[in-house]
Amino acid sequence: MKQPCVYILASKRNGTLYTGVSSDLIKRVWEHKNNLVRGFSQKYGVHQLVYFEQYEDMSSAITRERQIKKWNRAWKLRLIEEQNPEWKDLYESLL
Repeated sequence: MKQPCVYILASKRNGTLYTGVSSDLIKRVWEHKNNLVRGFSQKYGVHQLVYFEQYEDMSSAITRERQIKKWNRAWKLRLIEEQNPEWKDLYESLL
C-alpha cells in the first residue's frame, strides 16, 4: 500500500489516540505494532489501526494530518466511529 495516508491508531476502544501520516501504511503500522517507533505510540501502547484516509499526494495527506491533530477528542472519536463503529483493527484487512 504505497500511497500517502493519514491514519489513527488507538490503544483500545475510546482509549489513547495517535494520528500520523505515511506513504507506506502497512509498513508504518507494522513498525508501531512491533514497538519500532520510539515515542508516543510505544509509550502508551497505541497499536490498533482504527482509521485511515488515502491521498493522491503527500502534501494533501500532511495537510489533513495537521488538521486532524488540531481537532478535539470528540471530533476524532466521531470520525473513527463513522467509519469503524466496532473499533476493529484494520491492519489485517490491508494485508
